[in-house]
Amino acid sequence: MTTSNTRIQAVVFDWAGTTVDFGSRAPILAFMALFADNKVAISIEEARAPMGLEKRDHIAAVLNMPRVAEAWKAVYGTAFTTQDIDRLYQDFIPYQLKSIPLCSALIPGATETFQNIRERGAKIGSNTGYASMMIGQLVKDAAEQGYQPDCIITASDVKHGRPYPEMLWKNLIELDVSDIKGVVKVDDTVVGIEEGLNGGCWTVALAISGNEVGLSFEEWQQLPQAEQKVLKDKAYAKMNASGAHYVIDSIADLPAVLDDIEKRLQIGEKP
Repeated sequence: MTTSNTRIQAVVFDWAGTTVDFGSRAPILAFMALFADNKVAISIEEARAPMGLEKRDHIAAVLNMPRVAEAWKAVYGTAFTTQDIDRLYQDFIPYQLKSIPLCSALIPGATETFQNIRERGAKIGSNTGYASMMIGQLVKDAAEQGYQPDCIITASDVKHGRPYPEMLWKNLIELDVSDIKGVVKVDDTVVGIEEGLNGGCWTVALAISGNEVGLSFEEWQQLPQAEQKVLKDKAYAKMNASGAHYVIDSIADLPAVLDDIEKRLQIGEKP
């Protein structure tokens, strides 16, 4: 067990939009297709709003949006029920299994950041709003690109998903981490940052690579600088409002943050 209290012991990452899938597109493709096939089309904004939640909770959150709830009632003649949520979740699984492999590329700079963390002697944990049945291919694709976290916890491995810190704590138990102040949670969603804050660790929010901007790396690169600035300012404002200790563009910028956290630990600061 690591005992140093002045160094980072573990960094726990989200998956889509954080380490893989620039723009966090796989869940959106699946949610939009699911609702469209159920005759209640939803917008990208509606699909993205609950991002980071466990997927059944995500479906329930979308259905509870007033516009979506009214549209459902107009199509089916009655309000949605718990049974509808359960059915949609079961129907969602094949949509998600189909979309994840289309969006499994590591985010630029991730490999170098993982190497930096290893060189610090820290462990790499991970958690996700995906259920365990959904991520087999993603884990395999990531491993083929050189990413093999020391721990993988999914929403179906715990009783409570985000913003509860149960997935985070389960990582730390499995990783034999002894001190929460030496832990960093990295995520691209507000609910993922809340998970880290509720767990008592340092939190780093990613503004550009994930849910808030929602563009592929190529789409982002092709945007004129003025349009990039508008999207970046909006994303930074939202992620700063989440209470995150740090907000950066993407995982590529994480090493400098880890340097700063280690300096703060050395002078006795805590999250």
